[in-house]
Amino acid sequence: MSLHIATTDAEIAACYPVMWELRPHLAEEQFLSRVRGQESAGYRLAYVQEPNGVVAVAGFRIGENLAWGRFLYVDDLVTLSGQRSKGHGARLLSWLKELAAQEGCEQLHLDSGIQRKVAHRFYEREGMTMTSLHFVEKIAPDKALQPTLTHRRSERS
Repeated sequence: MSLHIATTDAEIAACYPVMWELRPHLAEEQFLSRVRGQESAGYRLAYVQEPNGVVAVAGFRIGENLAWGRFLYVDDLVTLSGQRSKGHGARLLSWLKELAAQEGCEQLHLDSGIQRKVAHRFYEREGMTMTSLHFVEKIAPDKALQPTLTHRRSERS
């Protein structure tokens, strides 16, 4: 088992069949351009390679905010269904934790869909704790209100 960062188009494309299991809404012809587009915001794609191909993938980025300080955020973490329970996901998560420490991160974060109970048990076994709920509201960009600027006149003028 070898772990790599996908840097070439071919390496990124080889990760698609694994990523599809987590993100089936993402069409194969969009995958490379979406990954390349996210790279400008620090997104990287790590993968576990076995002799028969890519078996596990993690998309991640380093960030910093007021709530968490410097952190590594795991956007995507998935192992091929036929390759689960063989240590690939644990190895990848362990590598991400080591990378976070090397990068000076104080924390590692990820979100997981509430329906993914098996994944939750895996994260807990790997030492992670559930600390929050994530809320979302879909916004239709074409219906978004345009911000209006108001100027206050000085009371002294």
